[in-house]
Amino acid sequence: MERRPTSTPSPVAAVTGGLAAAAVGTAAMDLLLYARYRRGGGTSPPLDWEFSAGVTSWDQAPAPAQVGRRVVEGVFRRTLPDDTAAAINNITHWGYGALNGAPYGIVAGSLASPRAAYGLLFGASVWATSYVVLPLAGLYKPIWEYDRRTLGKDLSAHLVYGLTTAVVFNRLTSRSRRRRA
Repeated sequence: MERRPTSTPSPVAAVTGGLAAAAVGTAAMDLLLYARYRRGGGTSPPLDWEFSAGVTSWDQAPAPAQVGRRVVEGVFRRTLPDDTAAAINNITHWGYGALNGAPYGIVAGSLASPRAAYGLLFGASVWATSYVVLPLAGLYKPIWEYDRRTLGKDLSAHLVYGLTTAVVFNRLTSRSRRRRA
């Protein structure tokens, strides 16, 4: 029996493509968030903003830092000092953003022709997960306690993340799809 070529990437290509694409998606989301920050009167230069230069203690650290802190302290049974808050924030933010690309790559890579629009569903699901998990962890309020504007801005940033991830994933894996077809 002759084996027919497939039009889907290998599992390794799907996962690595998803990881790389989601890292680019995270960067795109951050560009949007930084632009909003500047329009709102923020004055930090891009790299200071991106790498949380103003975060000097756990009291002022955002949700990604708090999640990372809980994981590290829970696993290693060590209290993290305040001066690690900014680094933990960035590692958690970028790690979570990129790692979400692995399951996206597996799902999208298993489809004969993934559509960029699937990225919108992906981004919305990452956004929705935040509003389930983070309130349970005591790091966010329940979703119904946020106003529509806040939720809309957060959702739109995650849609940019998801759409960018999908477009980049499709570009990265289209060559392997053509090669294997």
